[in-house]
Amino acid sequence: MLLNLQFKPFSFRLLRSLQTAQGLIEERSGWLLRLQDSAGCCGWGEVAPFDAAGLRACGECLTNLGRSPTRAQLDSGLQNWPAPMAFGLGAALAELDGLVGSDAIGGWLMAPESAILLPAGEAMLVELDAVLTRAALGADSITVKWKVAAVADGLERSLLLLLLERLPGQARFRLDANGGWDRHRASRWLEQVKDEPRFEWLEQPLPAGDIQGLKALAEQGPVALDESLRADPSLRQTWPGWQVRRPLLEGDPRPLLQALQQGVAQRMLSTAFETGIGRRWLEHLSALQMQGPTPTAPGLAPGWCPEGPLFSRDPELVWSAA
Repeated sequence: MLLNLQFKPFSFRLLRSLQTAQGLIEERSGWLLRLQDSAGCCGWGEVAPFDAAGLRACGECLTNLGRSPTRAQLDSGLQNWPAPMAFGLGAALAELDGLVGSDAIGGWLMAPESAILLPAGEAMLVELDAVLTRAALGADSITVKWKVAAVADGLERSLLLLLLERLPGQARFRLDANGGWDRHRASRWLEQVKDEPRFEWLEQPLPAGDIQGLKALAEQGPVALDESLRADPSLRQTWPGWQVRRPLLEGDPRPLLQALQQGVAQRMLSTAFETGIGRRWLEHLSALQMQGPTPTAPGLAPGWCPEGPLFSRDPELVWSAA
């Protein structure tokens, strides 16, 4: 069966730069996909790698695929394409097949309240104060995630004490090192916070490939994997603790969709800074996670992406805005 595939590029800048241990994130680029069958039904996708090499590889894949792929081509290609490409086409096929979005299964679910993403360094305190002021009486219910391993360790340790002083008693916090620590430093940080009742987990404290170090650290306190899950996808089946899942970066979303529908535990959905087309998927999966056995606030990074039609829940508006 021949399908009609259209794709067009998009690009946008974040409202502010995000400093992580792996570098600075300022802009997102990629392609929007529109896949149509012979009956005129549409499925939508988004392809948005994080790096220049990934953009080139996905661009070549789209060009080689052409405008009239067969269903068999797409089904077989999902196993071999770069993960962001596989997400985009897997998402489009899932919608075309009625696995998401249709009225018969409840449409696209709305996202639960997100954790608040706090920037690295001293800017964290400014953002935290603003968040607490906005939250006012509801501040006890918030969850914050702070980017660490991005400035001097001594400064971050002093900032941690200030965060703990200011954070309300029932609020929650996560620390995200983006693989920026060695084993000794990660162990010292985890020792400091592991008994704090507001602490949820230490996210990717060690480089993605240091699985032995991560396993040893997880015996000390709660550790969530992020980058390691994309470096070694087999860990998605074997890691016993929390997993930070970024659907747009990890391939065909249908296995994750099915797992969340079946009630898999200890998954947290997180943004890769996407347009409205990718965002629908992220919000839908986050809502499914919240219905599961271990509900937790997703990482949607409110306030970091611009507003406007490129970020609409209506894919036609997103398509027109690109």
